[in-house]
Amino acid sequence: MSDDHTPLTGVLGRLGELTGRPGRLPEVLDVADLSYRTGIPVGTVAELLGGATAPEVELAERVRQRLDFIREHRRRPDGKRYSLGELAAIAGTSRQWLGEWRKSGMPGLEHTDRLRRFFGLPPGFFTASESEALYEALQPVLQGLEARADPLSRLRESGLVRLAARAPHMNPRQLTTLADLADMLITSETSVS
Repeated sequence: MSDDHTPLTGVLGRLGELTGRPGRLPEVLDVADLSYRTGIPVGTVAELLGGATAPEVELAERVRQRLDFIREHRRRPDGKRYSLGELAAIAGTSRQWLGEWRKSGMPGLEHTDRLRRFFGLPPGFFTASESEALYEALQPVLQGLEARADPLSRLRESGLVRLAARAPHMNPRQLTTLADLADMLITSETSVS
């Protein structure tokens, strides 16, 4: 097992606890969405969620796979695929160079960053290993499940519960400030949900 798989193993274990489906996460998580967000094929995402390790892929091959994934899965506003010429224009290069990148898998950082930003992809989209990419994509899922399992966890982590416990010893100005802070947190949490 590679070192980059270890953090993913921990997250998968915690997700298994929170969902009550250890080892059966593909049944409860949106595998297609995770694939779309990471650039990892659906089958590989499902295998990783099931506890398997992804085969080692050379960096150039990984970049090439992710470039092809973008071309296959990201669509123009009219629903059609982006042409190589359009992708080259987005990347700030020529169609010929993009063709070479697809062969070699090694575009320049500036060009991949342009593609990444245009498509709203996470940092490291082109270079992260499958385990690293899935680990990052699962973080919001984990946070959401943990918040539902223990709604006060974020308040405890922020220290707000400790502050509330000190309320009997606060003066009116401090109490007003604490109430405003709690109101702000509650309002922002409701607008995000």
